[in-house]
Amino acid sequence: MNQQQIVQTIYNALDQALAGNTDEALEHLDRLGTRLDVNGMYGVCCALALAGSKALQRLYGQLPDDAVFAITELVPGGLQREPAEAFASRFLVAYANQDRATALALHETAVRAGREAYTGSVQALLATVAGVIRIATDDAA
Repeated sequence: MNQQQIVQTIYNALDQALAGNTDEALEHLDRLGTRLDVNGMYGVCCALALAGSKALQRLYGQLPDDAVFAITELVPGGLQREPAEAFASRFLVAYANQDRATALALHETAVRAGREAYTGSVQALLATVAGVIRIATDDAA
């Protein structure tokens, strides 16, 4: 896949996720996962997180220099019970906070967890980003 095809496939995955077409969204992610290496998939995760970061900025505005996005667990221990969702939330927050070292470390940990766990983590990231975008666009309407 060339750069333009990768970008279009990421866009298509996110577009389908936003439309509620889960199967189609996952097909686009699967296409990326079968054609890209680990570094390429890190780029996919960063592209998704960039979209999520823009949605967070739309919701909360530009944060002051000394502020950061953070995760608040509504159900204690919930992130421990759901590692894919934990990855998605933590990766998005790290990326939104411009903490690329943490984002990379989270990605590497997800890769080491095995193919099935990694796939679930990237799928959860897509779902999380789509959810944040939905909230941001509903809030703006």
